[in-house]
Amino acid sequence: MSSPPSPAHADVVTQRLVLRPWTVDEAVAVLDGIRSPHWAEDFPAEGDRVIAGLFDHHPDWLGTCGHRLVIERDSGSVVGSIGLFWPPGAGVLEIGYGVVTSRRGRGYASEATRALAGFALTLPDVHTVSADVELSNAASVRVLEKAGFHRWTTGENAATFRFTRRRPGAGALMA
Repeated sequence: MSSPPSPAHADVVTQRLVLRPWTVDEAVAVLDGIRSPHWAEDFPAEGDRVIAGLFDHHPDWLGTCGHRLVIERDSGSVVGSIGLFWPPGAGVLEIGYGVVTSRRGRGYASEATRALAGFALTLPDVHTVSADVELSNAASVRVLEKAGFHRWTTGENAATFRFTRRRPGAGALMA
């Protein structure tokens, strides 16, 4: 298992968002139900609580190549989370994301996914970023398509597809 590299700048910044690694204190606050004044009124969502509960078992997820909070630049509010499930397997790194209900429909999930996938594809051990999505989850399918991912069948379940975004020049996909 390789250790994640330590990029010089941990934050990934987009036009409207900052994607910042979680801190241990933030994970503890989420798990203990302690509210921060910098959180959107409906943060954390259930998925954020699940991720916060997994950091003890996956400490690499707290680093710059792991999970991040999605922060609105204008308000400074945490409005979701997005993450890379480190380490990559054979050059493929999985991504997951969620934006709180009050901020959905603004394109934040696609913007964050596009930016974090772009960051991941600069890492030396990564040539592909992937996400498995049920086709019935139309919102997630749209997020990935808008973020530049392409749909592939997994062959395992006709209702689930793998979406991938590859480093330019990375060669053919091995599904």
